[in-house]
Amino acid sequence: MFVKRFLILAPFLLLLVLLQSYFWVPSYEEQTRGNPGRLEEFITASIGDASLLNPILSADSASSDIQGKVFEGLIDLDENLDYRGRLARSWDISEQAFFYVRPEKPVPEQGAMSPDALLNFLREQVEKSGDYPQPLQESLENIAALSLDSPDKYQASLSLAGQDDPQVFQVEPPDRIVLDLLEVDPELFENLTLLLGEAYFQEFPAFRHVRSESDLDPGQLKAAASKLLPGYEHNPVIVFHLRDQVRFHDGHLFDAQDVKFTYESIVNPRNLSPRVSDYEPVKAVHVLDDLTVKIVYKRLYSPALMTWSIGILPEHLLNRQALDREAESRGKDPDDFFMRDSRFNRSPVGCGPFQFETWESDQYIRLDSFAEYWDGEPNYASYAYRIVPDLLTQEMEFYAGTLDAYSVQPHQVERLKTDPRFQSFSGTSFGYTYIGYNSRREPFDDSRVRRALSLALDVDRIIKYVLYGQGERITGPFVKQTEYYNQDIKPLPYDPEKALQLLARAGWTRNSQGWLEKDGRILQFTLITNTGNDIRKSILAIVQDFWRRIGIKVSTDTLEWSVFIQERVNKLDFDALVLGWNMGIEPDLYQIWHSSQADPHELNFVGFDDPKADALIVDIRQEYDKERQIEACHRLHEIIAREQPYTFLYVSKWTALLDKRIVIKDLDADGEVVYKKIRPTKTGDYSFYFNKWVKRPTVPDFAAE
Repeated sequence: MFVKRFLILAPFLLLLVLLQSYFWVPSYEEQTRGNPGRLEEFITASIGDASLLNPILSADSASSDIQGKVFEGLIDLDENLDYRGRLARSWDISEQAFFYVRPEKPVPEQGAMSPDALLNFLREQVEKSGDYPQPLQESLENIAALSLDSPDKYQASLSLAGQDDPQVFQVEPPDRIVLDLLEVDPELFENLTLLLGEAYFQEFPAFRHVRSESDLDPGQLKAAASKLLPGYEHNPVIVFHLRDQVRFHDGHLFDAQDVKFTYESIVNPRNLSPRVSDYEPVKAVHVLDDLTVKIVYKRLYSPALMTWSIGILPEHLLNRQALDREAESRGKDPDDFFMRDSRFNRSPVGCGPFQFETWESDQYIRLDSFAEYWDGEPNYASYAYRIVPDLLTQEMEFYAGTLDAYSVQPHQVERLKTDPRFQSFSGTSFGYTYIGYNSRREPFDDSRVRRALSLALDVDRIIKYVLYGQGERITGPFVKQTEYYNQDIKPLPYDPEKALQLLARAGWTRNSQGWLEKDGRILQFTLITNTGNDIRKSILAIVQDFWRRIGIKVSTDTLEWSVFIQERVNKLDFDALVLGWNMGIEPDLYQIWHSSQADPHELNFVGFDDPKADALIVDIRQEYDKERQIEACHRLHEIIAREQPYTFLYVSKWTALLDKRIVIKDLDADGEVVYKKIRPTKTGDYSFYFNKWVKRPTVPDFAAE
């Protein structure tokens, strides 16, 4: 009987042994025994590996996590969401604007005016005080200087619609008035019409000053001339004053040339940077001296300052000469060797708090603290970013202490957030999860089909049973906690009958087998997502079932993260996908939603294309008045919610755990060491002071309270 029972139990005992073996990892105490350095090492985990460690080339979250520690930007946001200097110690924002003189347009009560006469007239108005309506008076008081400029002739090339080769133009600009402003004034020219008349800034005859070297019809010439020679222009200016004696990890001093080089690398088409749209509004970057850089914009661009939070590259390691040397050392043709080909992307050098040490693909990335970091060496001596695709393995390793942080899964929240061993942090995510449709492909090029697909899904069911209630419905592309999100737009209801009606209008009707069919073709496609995310995997199964219920034949597939991003998303090779965005608080959505950003390696990979949305996206990034910006965001939200390029699923609630022994180590006013609790910022960022974190052998008294 004993033998029989043993034989019956043997497979289960073997399975138990295998499970114990699979999940066994050395505990924190075992790691630290004889190895006190473990206290100085922070280890975290990710389900997917980084793609490449270059802040101007990558767009995935894993790469961003590492880059944020290796590289430093000119500025960022502090714990109160105010701008603070990083590599820049300070900055000045002003504007230089101009408009072309039009002697043929008489000025009210003044008549036709020559360039010199107009300049003197404007100077007289600036010297007056309180004689005009308040908006005009404020604009005049904001003018620091006025001058007359006679621009040189120049040659320009421009690509025209329907023509393969750029056209060459000779441009002879007329005299112009240059206005140096103390602050950016978006209403400047609108207010100056009170002085110069409504017609002065309208329909500037640019075509009279532009000559084509090809035979163009008048309409083409006018269109080209208006782009080459706008009648007036806002040129916001940022002057950054950089910190002295900041060093890259190889010891080379950081200076203004590195800032200019980073900009030039982003806009270089050879590099295929997904950040181009953030820097396209830049007109010029001028190095005034080693520690001063001047950024001039060619139009109003309200998110300008925040774009300079991007990590700054070391010019001496990535300039053309350096790339040529690397190409030759590797036996490659320098003419075909560019930044994306460089080893730098796997062994980066920045001037952030941690320096790169090693990267074992699909295993781990290790960083060491940088002793010469300008803001003080981090308390942790090293930072390890392990690739652990299985969430259950992550959980087991966190309990054992071999991982120092763990992102709690929805079904674990209630159990773990009150566990006395851990300190927990929670909040609503700055982002959302969605199903994106490749609108370049049928049937997703029809908004009725996209809307029907959304109506056929019971998203509340996903939130209830997959997220265990740890999520909220979302209807559009803005962060839900901000004023830019349009709260008046309600989520689409679960309505499969209405979905079928919309599909019928689009020509899709059920065949004898119950599948939707049009012109002899069954409505079928593949829905994909990345491996290592059980929630997204569950969403695949639920969505597939809901769509099959109404007659859509859906296949599903999961791919390893790097393959998913590099081979499918970046190459636009998909039907539909489940993915998510982590968002910032700025409402600039140009990279993700503008139609110009829909090429391979760009972020509008679903190919959304709507002229009204494009116009609003541009308006939003040029608007400095917050109320008007919010209004434009709400209108954009309406369009995107109506067109449904995504099925917006939910914004998740998150809970993260840390061992209670991890605290902030700081100095008090007397220079004595003190330990403080880790507290999140306004945005819920609990790692804001990561450089001051340290793991203690025991929990400090305050943490035990």
